[in-house]
Amino acid sequence: MRRGILTVAAAGLLTAGSLTACGGDSGGAAAGRPKPKIGVILPDSGSSNRWETADRRYLAAAFNAAGVDYDIQNAQNDKARFVTIAEQMITNGVTALMITNLDSGTGKTVLDKATQKGVATIDYDRPTLGGSAQYYVSFDNVAVGRLQGEGLVRCLTDKGVRNPVVAALNGAPTDNNAAQLKEGYDSVLGPKYAAGGYVKGPDQPVPEWNNTVGGTIFEQMLTQTGGRIDGVLAANDGLANAVISVLAKNKLNGRIPVTGQDADAQALQHILSGDQCMTVYKPIRQQAEAAAALAIALARGERKKVDQVFRDPEGNRDVPAVLLAAHPITREAVKNVIADGYVSKDAVCAGRYAALCDSAGVS
Repeated sequence: MRRGILTVAAAGLLTAGSLTACGGDSGGAAAGRPKPKIGVILPDSGSSNRWETADRRYLAAAFNAAGVDYDIQNAQNDKARFVTIAEQMITNGVTALMITNLDSGTGKTVLDKATQKGVATIDYDRPTLGGSAQYYVSFDNVAVGRLQGEGLVRCLTDKGVRNPVVAALNGAPTDNNAAQLKEGYDSVLGPKYAAGGYVKGPDQPVPEWNNTVGGTIFEQMLTQTGGRIDGVLAANDGLANAVISVLAKNKLNGRIPVTGQDADAQALQHILSGDQCMTVYKPIRQQAEAAAALAIALARGERKKVDQVFRDPEGNRDVPAVLLAAHPITREAVKNVIADGYVSKDAVCAGRYAALCDSAGVS
């Protein structure tokens, strides 16, 4: 999983030569069109630090490289603020709007407002069900969920746990990605429950991906099972960290496998120390570059052809999509995430983790 394997240029995800007619200079506005300007609304910085540490910087780098104006803001999990930011961006003349919705209802409101004003739209990372986005750019989240399920099975097998009780902390019930992740890991764990080899334990969603709430829910899970939980399917690394904190308080960390996704620095440290068994790395740079390429084209009045679709069951339509592949990360692969530039060695290998990095081949 060297850089050449992980990194795919955005242009390679889009069909070359498929732009609709829009002549003129590449950096500014074509005749009769407003100057290209792109607005981006990120969802929060509490559920995962990736939005500010990864998505923002990769999107900004892509826009800067193309020489287009842009405005990236974060709604900080506030639906009213989300709508207000969108209205301000539309008023201030964005010609394309990219959103990561807080829920489909709020997202649809914003997309409809943009469409009414002739602003092109993209769903970034999360689909807006029933919405009107012209593209959807994300990862194959069902496949990500399968990687989590397979990872947990592998970790439980390695520990030699017989008839394990598995608890699940799912993502927000308002986030379609959470439903897709669950579809993926349930496709792995479900047959094991049915066959009687695994025992289905507590299984709950975590409102708004709130890590504090997730920790409380998991504490309740431990109590109601009398401490009989052998593995935890945590839907992302923030929730995994909340679980690990509870396990540590009960002197169970490292003994009970925990999954995650996002491959943030803290999760990689947990994997090195043995407190987390795996995570899933989604190369955010690929996602940001693919979305930026589409947004730049739309902002200039152009349209690119993509090769995938996302079926929106509420809107009863196929949305042109770029759906990227993700990678399972265990201790042996921590070095690959760092080598790809997603997190720095300094962030992961500080203090007591320096020796763990050395033993895991992080250079």
